[in-house]
Amino acid sequence: MSIIVDRFNKIKSNINNLGKSKTINIIAISKTFSIDHIKPLLNIGHDHFGENKVQEATTKWNDLKKDNSKVKLHMVGKLQSNKAKKAVQLFDFIHSLDNKKLADTLSKAEADTKRKIKYFIQVNIGNEVQKSGINKTELDGLVLYCKKINLDVVGLMCIPPAGEDSATYFKEIKLLNNSFDFTELSMGMSSDFIEASKNSATYLRIGSSIFGERL
Repeated sequence: MSIIVDRFNKIKSNINNLGKSKTINIIAISKTFSIDHIKPLLNIGHDHFGENKVQEATTKWNDLKKDNSKVKLHMVGKLQSNKAKKAVQLFDFIHSLDNKKLADTLSKAEADTKRKIKYFIQVNIGNEVQKSGINKTELDGLVLYCKKINLDVVGLMCIPPAGEDSATYFKEIKLLNNSFDFTELSMGMSSDFIEASKNSATYLRIGSSIFGERL
């Protein structure tokens, strides 16, 4: 068995052992990894993958998605407005929506491409200056605006501050997510996916624990 598949199965088993009733999806973060590195997961039928750069994703996934129709591709990095149309053409989920200008650009891109995709609103849960995401105090307004322009926002996304207790932030974002009646929640990475799963995450963004360290 491929070591990548072995790692993936162990992660899946650890999540299943939590006994959660709701489906928890593992997004295999494949950014910077080659097609050969990714294929073991494709070969066992895994269908959720994440990238953080539109150009790299386009080069890597255009043909792969044609050959694997069930694949769902997630944009997990910061999205520049000038890449929005290409992103909407390729990705099925965008996890980094965080302002009205980007929402408008994505809405126009959906109209131009005649394609509807799903969105997570990224919340700067730790109020970090260097990190993307909307401030909690502005979240209500963005959620309402996205509804107004008919973007399909399915949940919130967060990345807790490094070196701090993730559980505190996961509990807070879970309450925020519930307050909007969202059905999905994107949080948890290689270091804290178990804690995220315990706090109602439905999409985990796991890279190095599956594919190994990036060079």
